[in-house]
Amino acid sequence: MPHSRAIERIIKSKPTIEGAGVHLRRVFGYYERGLLDPFLLLDHFSSDDPKDYVAGFPWHPHRGIETVTYMIDGTVEHGDSLGNTGAIHSGDVQWMTAGSGIIHQEMPKSYEGTMRGFQLWVNLPKEKKMMRPRYRGIAAHDIPEVELDNKVKVKIISGEKNGTRGPLRDLVVDSTYLDIRIPAKTRFVNPIHPEHTAFAFVFEGEGFFDDAESKVILPGTLALFDRGNTVTITTKEKSVRFLLVSGKPIGEPIAWRGPIVMNTEDELSTAFEEYYDGTFIKESGVG
Repeated sequence: MPHSRAIERIIKSKPTIEGAGVHLRRVFGYYERGLLDPFLLLDHFSSDDPKDYVAGFPWHPHRGIETVTYMIDGTVEHGDSLGNTGAIHSGDVQWMTAGSGIIHQEMPKSYEGTMRGFQLWVNLPKEKKMMRPRYRGIAAHDIPEVELDNKVKVKIISGEKNGTRGPLRDLVVDSTYLDIRIPAKTRFVNPIHPEHTAFAFVFEGEGFFDDAESKVILPGTLALFDRGNTVTITTKEKSVRFLLVSGKPIGEPIAWRGPIVMNTEDELSTAFEEYYDGTFIKESGVG
């Protein structure tokens, strides 16, 4: 029997500054570690002033995680220790597996209008923490979008909807990443694996994210769902656009410092020692 998930917790994004001075809003991160397992962090970028973001994120390391950058509007140039260089543009996605270690930079370019995007961190399980790093750049035209009978539009970055699969099919952690638009005065029910963590982050419009329609969720707000096999979203006078993300929990200890996430403090210390003595990178060359 379908069982619609209720909202377990509501989290409002908070302003913060990262990188070389990028103004963004952190939806969740270090202080919520374990709460949204396997997801570690979600940052939301949205500014019409290039001074808020062009300083970017100069060269820095990662180990033990995957980073997922999704640009709604704007351009970010990137480079990494595997030799990958290029740019992701409006609608593009960069899914990078840091694994045993990668050093990269992400530099937003000045944009006419509001630069908008997201970065999500996905944890890696213990047996994959030191896997070979890899980089996948997915162009907007390779990300399918399905339109349902009720005019709901679902862009599928990973996972599946109505028989259409997203382009990312070799993920370490089983996860689904959808960008959904629901018109006004519409009810939408989406299946969710009953054992997976699931959340919705609203960035346009507003909607009700439980079957009881108990509380309207506004832009900049995340709804973390409890257990069940569906989520129900209802709109009234306004439409809504949101990310719907779900994934299989890992259930392992989290040792986290800055851009590196391992299982123990000893592993963290080793990672930083290797970074400072020049032995951090285990794999190089284009992967």
